[in-house]
Amino acid sequence: MDPHLSDSTTPFKERVSALSSFGARVRRGFYGQGRQIRTDSAVSAITAVGQTISLDTEVNPTKERGSDKFIYPLRVTFDGWRKEDPATEKKLPVEVDVPEYIATIGSQAAATPLQTCVGDLVLFAFYYLLRIGEYTGKPSRNSSKQTVQFRVKDVTFFKRDKSGRLRQLPRHSPDHLLLAADSATLKLENQKNGWRNVCIHHETNGEAYLCPVRALGRRVCHIREHTTKANTNLSTYFVDGKAQYVNHNQISTALKLAAAALDYPSCKGIPIDRIDTHSLRCGGANALALSGHTDREIQKMGRWRSATFLEYIRESLYNFSAGMSTKMKQKFNFVNVEGGVFKDVTSDAINTAYNVANSEQQ
Repeated sequence: MDPHLSDSTTPFKERVSALSSFGARVRRGFYGQGRQIRTDSAVSAITAVGQTISLDTEVNPTKERGSDKFIYPLRVTFDGWRKEDPATEKKLPVEVDVPEYIATIGSQAAATPLQTCVGDLVLFAFYYLLRIGEYTGKPSRNSSKQTVQFRVKDVTFFKRDKSGRLRQLPRHSPDHLLLAADSATLKLENQKNGWRNVCIHHETNGEAYLCPVRALGRRVCHIREHTTKANTNLSTYFVDGKAQYVNHNQISTALKLAAAALDYPSCKGIPIDRIDTHSLRCGGANALALSGHTDREIQKMGRWRSATFLEYIRESLYNFSAGMSTKMKQKFNFVNVEGGVFKDVTSDAINTAYNVANSEQQ
């Protein structure tokens, strides 16, 4: 078959058959991990094929001529697949007790370097509303991803002087100064939505150990003990002088174990299988919302460009509906001001007393 699927060499029915068959294989996981994926992922694969061909021929065989729409048979196929897709089950948030539990384990004398590193990572990931790719790596991660992990050089610490003014600490400051910093900023070189050089700032929360600023300080100090390379990722830890790296699976496992230990299914109605790495970012956003912070503040902290962040605020949590029914019971005596626009009420108004109280007195 012509690899460009051109009209002159590939009849329309053959082209449709090739594209839909390829899409079906993608959807069933033939080219992936052997399990069925959602329709939108299969559509993305077909889109990539069309774009690749159009770079060579200036014609996209997956789209209608002069339109951005897929050819009709593909649209029908996609619609059928979407009806078969299971409902989306988004991950649920965790509270700060989960990262604190993991960090506490990492603080024990018998803790391994991996446990200590994971504890620090989940702690500041919760407070800074980080995406998983911003503080860990994936074994199968491809080079097309925009997100750049946080590195040592991306962390800046601040300390207040005697006058209360915030002063930046030099990067070569001794460990004891970094571990006593009043606040810290993370600068993200690039991220998922293409927003570059974004900075996130947090102050200490008053805790000696369970604090995001202290966790960042511990990571930087640990890495500086073994290397002077400023490009070293914060997810790096050293065992016998050899660099190791925390991956997303280790974070996921730690979160599930902590949630199980804290009895999330019974105490909060949150199944363990609904908790994963995204639960930290979701949990941080919910913590800000429940604390009274505005949507704008949450959006800025999480670096969302659109209102999609509202999906992270889980309306299923009890706190969001607490007291609503009592407030809804109030009678507001509202009036529809459009009534006079669609209907002439002159005759009704003439025969109705404007001020009943005054007319009775007269």
